[in-house]
Amino acid sequence: MLERHEVEALLALAEELHFGRTAERLHVSTANVSQTIRKVERRVGVPLFRRTSRVVELTPVGRRLVEELAPAWSAVGTAVERAVAAGRGLDGRLEVAFVGAAAGQLVIGAVEAFRERAPGCEVRIREAQPAELLPWLRSGEVELGLGVLAAAEPGIACGRPLVREAQLLAVPVTHPFADRGAGVAAAEASWGVSVAELAGVPLVRLAGQGAGLLGAGAGVGAGAEAEAGEGGTGVGSGPVAGTFHEALTLVGAGQGLLAVGGHARRYYARPDIAYVPLRDAPSVEWGLMWPAERATARVRAFVEAAAGLVGAVG
Repeated sequence: MLERHEVEALLALAEELHFGRTAERLHVSTANVSQTIRKVERRVGVPLFRRTSRVVELTPVGRRLVEELAPAWSAVGTAVERAVAAGRGLDGRLEVAFVGAAAGQLVIGAVEAFRERAPGCEVRIREAQPAELLPWLRSGEVELGLGVLAAAEPGIACGRPLVREAQLLAVPVTHPFADRGAGVAAAEASWGVSVAELAGVPLVRLAGQGAGLLGAGAGVGAGAEAEAGEGGTGVGSGPVAGTFHEALTLVGAGQGLLAVGGHARRYYARPDIAYVPLRDAPSVEWGLMWPAERATARVRAFVEAAAGLVGAVG
């Protein structure tokens, strides 16, 4: 039976085929590696490596031993990691929902980082519409959700923002605002659209997002609606869409405009829609949310793993 340090030295040298690099990898001396390999060879009874002044290579017997030993040794390591994870409450299954294509990309990255911490935990991801995310979290259908961070939502805890992005306005390509996008200098007054210009303009809303990204707490509402005057339609009075694709279809049909995150220009390009900057709108923050009373070890570990994904999209 080989000891742990012997197996590690054998497999490392089989990969590196260089005693010096193997020693560096194992944080031991070259002499230590050489002595360990000779000890293993004496136990097996035949040379496992052919050594010359120029090369180190496996013998046929050495190659066969490594091919049979490597998977078994990997399985031992995985079993130990899973046992440690189970002891920390990181086994089982974690249900994670996301809203939109950009959030889905973030979730994939978070899952990969989480699996390094909890290899024994199965992660199931699923897409949610904006109106579904919070109900799913409250009912326990999912344990975590990644979307636009909810503001002061009862019973819902929020992690740190993973992404901050500027807001854009989705408009029909035939709309007067459509010419205020790319190619216009930021210093010019005709660049982008001001929030104040949306007074009285029907905005498409997504079910589950209240007044949408441009709610009263996000810079529109009282001020803009006041500018609409009596008889004005007010901001946010356009049709309500059940899905993001439905909302874009309504915009393309001229039934209203839609405030979106900056990632929409890349993930949801359409020939009938132009994306125009909203000059003075606040940024949109995306992050993880979970039921405050169900912050399990799995949830906390996933949130910590995702914290390394902080960046910007759009």
